[in-house]
Amino acid sequence: QVQLVESGGGLVEAGGSLRLSCAASGRTWSVAAMGWFRQAPGKEREFVASITWRGGSTYYADSVQGRLAISRHNAKNTAYLQMNSLKPEDTAVYYCAARTTARTPITVANSDYWGQGTQVTVSS
Repeated sequence: QVQLVESGGGLVEAGGSLRLSCAASGRTWSVAAMGWFRQAPGKEREFVASITWRGGSTYYADSVQGRLAISRHNAKNTAYLQMNSLKPEDTAVYYCAARTTARTPITVANSDYWGQGTQVTVSS
């Protein structure tokens, strides 16, 4: 099992920045990719960004390209999501997920582990 704990959410004004962290513990050697997803009230959970653990390849949703950046620190078993130029429509609960294979991109449906989520609220 892999446990994921997110932190770093909060309230920020439009145009501001936040950095989310996702710390993995347990069988971290099995993690091949990690991703960030978000879910706004009344909407489905959606993909935001992902990173492969070994090669560091990154993928982004079109809506966040150029504003958000995913990274990882392998020794700390931690993934990060740097969020800049935040917009009110970025308001959501942000979830970290992990997958034990990187053969195909991580998605909501194929993630093996999930964190509890952290709230991000962007005021206009």
